[in-house]
Amino acid sequence: MNIKSTVTLSNGVKMPKFGFGVWQINEGKEAANAVHEALKTGYVLIDTAAIYGNEKSVGEGLKDFRRDEFFLTTKVWNDNQGYDTTLQACEESLKKLGVDFVDLYLVHWPVRGKFADTWRAMERLYEEGLTRAVGVSNFTQFHINEIYKSAHVPPMVNQIEISPFITQAPLREFCAQEGIAVEAYSPLGRAKILKTPQLIKIGEKYGKTPAQVILRWHLQNNIIPIPKSSHAERIRENADIFDFELSADELKTISALNQNKHAIKQAFFSFDEHGSVIL
Repeated sequence: MNIKSTVTLSNGVKMPKFGFGVWQINEGKEAANAVHEALKTGYVLIDTAAIYGNEKSVGEGLKDFRRDEFFLTTKVWNDNQGYDTTLQACEESLKKLGVDFVDLYLVHWPVRGKFADTWRAMERLYEEGLTRAVGVSNFTQFHINEIYKSAHVPPMVNQIEISPFITQAPLREFCAQEGIAVEAYSPLGRAKILKTPQLIKIGEKYGKTPAQVILRWHLQNNIIPIPKSSHAERIRENADIFDFELSADELKTISALNQNKHAIKQAFFSFDEHGSVIL
């Protein structure tokens, strides 16, 4: 396995097993430079979203690279969900990114009363070739089963929050059974996790940082992590995880750190009993 290794999605598209996220990286030179540095380092998968407000700068960072040298993901935000508005949102994202298509388009959150219509739009975008694959983010088993009731094209990816403090094992198992690739945002959790004694000890054994140990744990659990950083040294450090392998016992030790604890607070949302966002 290396930084360019891929997993084959249910529709045959090859998606990198390791990527670069740009959440909270500022629009402008910071985002453009970070994306350029990541691709120069060897990353292939670049993950952004309309709500991040940096799609234009991500596009700037991509300009020096051929289209087949990167795998690009973006997402439709909650306010734009619904059939027609999702189609419009994708068009706007493509313009900002400066590309004719994305490799993966995701529904950012399941919005109550809208995500079924949103998915119909996703299917159309897929059929028209504006995205090579379609998927969801923050969807539970309930939401995916709801999509199945009317879907002609099933979700190919579910991007959810995963770290050793929130392993989401049942949802990952469900996705595996359904042939849905699992991608992890905030794969390193909060900074507190990096001070965990078990991770420090394992890292010392291999000459790696706790962050590198965590990212390796993701890979060996068939999870696609998308760590983010705007610092060149950290971008390169996060990618330096392909020269060691965790043992089965070490994987269990790390998984046992689970607290079902989200690092990302969504206090600005209201949710219903199924975890759907209420607008």
